[in-house]
Amino acid sequence: MDDNQTVQARVYVERTLALIKPDAIDKADEIEDIILHSGFTVLQKRKIQLTPEQCSDFYVEQYGKLFFPSLTVFMSSAPVTAYVLARDQAIAYWKSLIGPSNPIKAKETHPNCLRAKYGTSDLRNALHGSDSFSAAEKEIKFMFPNSAVIEPIPTRYAAKDYLNRFVNSTLLNGLTELCKRKPADPYTWLADWLIENNPNKPKVIHAT
Repeated sequence: MDDNQTVQARVYVERTLALIKPDAIDKADEIEDIILHSGFTVLQKRKIQLTPEQCSDFYVEQYGKLFFPSLTVFMSSAPVTAYVLARDQAIAYWKSLIGPSNPIKAKETHPNCLRAKYGTSDLRNALHGSDSFSAAEKEIKFMFPNSAVIEPIPTRYAAKDYLNRFVNSTLLNGLTELCKRKPADPYTWLADWLIENNPNKPKVIHAT
């Protein structure tokens, strides 16, 4: 494996939606500590009281199943805490951390998972995690409809690569010009120069 492949493996991150359900909401601080100690970055967080209609929309893929009415009633019975979590393989790792959907079986097969610890039944299983990349994107937009997309904070390798590719050369040119011109207000001059010489600035093409 070459250096570029190594860097890519280290810097790749993905996002997933995590929910602390009504039955575990009083353990939210404890669960959040576990989340943070498991290598996740919390990009967004909110505590929300869902309506039955919102729960129906969120779990629309479960519509028609026998447990669907009970699910919507339960999920709207008290607040939930929603998180956007990021790390490498966030979706699979979070699903592994929370464990099987049935806490009773989880206590036997995955005794250290979060549902085994905090859940009590198929319905009251404490936590939710997105099943796939497409589900994660959809669920994040559902729970955070008015928020701008927040990208994960780059790792040391990603930040260095980004600076080398997009920042350093432009900044070096600006500092060189600054030394040549020696303006009275160097901070303002450099800021204006960087805006004017931003290589990513959209180019306006005038019709002829």
